Amino acid sequence: MSTEKNHYPLSGITVIDLSHVYNGPYATFLMAMAGATVIKVEPFQGEHLRSRGDMGGAALPFAMLNSNKKPVTLNLKSEKGRELFKKMVKRADILVENFAPGVMNRLGIGAAELHKINPRLVYGSSSGYGKDGPYRDYPAMDLVMQAMCGVIDSTGFPEQPPVKSGAALCDFMAGIHLYAAIMTALYEREHTDKGRVVEVSMQDATYASLASNLGMLHARGDAAPARTGNRHGGLGISPYNVYRTKDGYVVLNAPGDHHFRSILDVMGRSDLKEDPRFLTRSSRVENFAAVDELIEGWTLTLGRNDVAQRMLAEKVPCAPVRNLSEVMHDENMHARGSLQWVNHPDLGRVVLPHSPLVFEGTQRREIEPSLPLGSANEAVFGEWLGCSNDELKALKAEGVIS
Repeated sequence: MSTEKNHYPLSGITVIDLSHVYNGPYATFLMAMAGATVIKVEPFQGEHLRSRGDMGGAALPFAMLNSNKKPVTLNLKSEKGRELFKKMVKRADILVENFAPGVMNRLGIGAAELHKINPRLVYGSSSGYGKDGPYRDYPAMDLVMQAMCGVIDSTGFPEQPPVKSGAALCDFMAGIHLYAAIMTALYEREHTDKGRVVEVSMQDATYASLASNLGMLHARGDAAPARTGNRHGGLGISPYNVYRTKDGYVVLNAPGDHHFRSILDVMGRSDLKEDPRFLTRSSRVENFAAVDELIEGWTLTLGRNDVAQRMLAEKVPCAPVRNLSEVMHDENMHARGSLQWVNHPDLGRVVLPHSPLVFEGTQRREIEPSLPLGSANEAVFGEWLGCSNDELKALKAEGVIS
């Protein structure tokens, strides 16, 4: 079935985005790139990630997560600000927030109140621990969640202290699940004509990612090591490790016996195919030190890209360990449009990500760089809600919008 090249799955959907930092903004970024109109509502000082920009390092992440959004400022602590907000909600399809539980209710604009105004509203909420458990009031950031979810304890080498993940796993896991929950509720609304509240906690969203480690705990109990370094989290595959080369490192993984036979062929060690230590995955796991010594003795004689190319030619899962600059310039992601060079008005020429969600038959939506704080006030409050110029001036004078 053919589709229009510029028709997007969420065309015609309006999202009110109250979220901040990574979790909620990533969910609404996915919506924006799928064609939704996303109105980003911020306090006068800007959402937390925007205001971190002057500390160094936060400006690019803000730009990465806020393309194609319309930023407005609104004082939700004022009565008139809440009245204006309710007018927006009446015309919206989705609302997204990742405040601490209870904040929206204390402002008088919680889900129950907003559903009185718009019963079709899909209300998406995310927090660290959820709204109804004993941890609901605990403050949560990605580092804290990594500690609580077992990510930090399972990362690093057995003889060394635990290490956090370099990636903000818990934030983005929650953002992805939040997008999924909201889209599920939006699909339901098409059949029932009623919206609902959906909730995702960072803790819940992260748990399943530790499946290999949890499997080892189930199998070995207290004998299971907390950390396995660069080996498989469940110690169920060998080889599965990071190996030194002449100019860096490679990762190599042999999930099947045929993969390991191919590795031996590439290394010129076909004579070891019947060696009982290496014959099956189980025997290789029992002899993982010998496996790793064999492989690294060979990889040390070559460069990382040479190793990877030889292994990939034989369909062995392998890759060079690349630095972030190399990843940012990845030819595959740029060829697909997943990464794009964009002239950003504040940051200059930068690489920005597109959505990982690809809709065949529809061209990727053009990336529109993130906009300055409140730059869509006139378009949203004036053109969309219908406030006159005099009314906009009055709202500014009264401290409702900036």
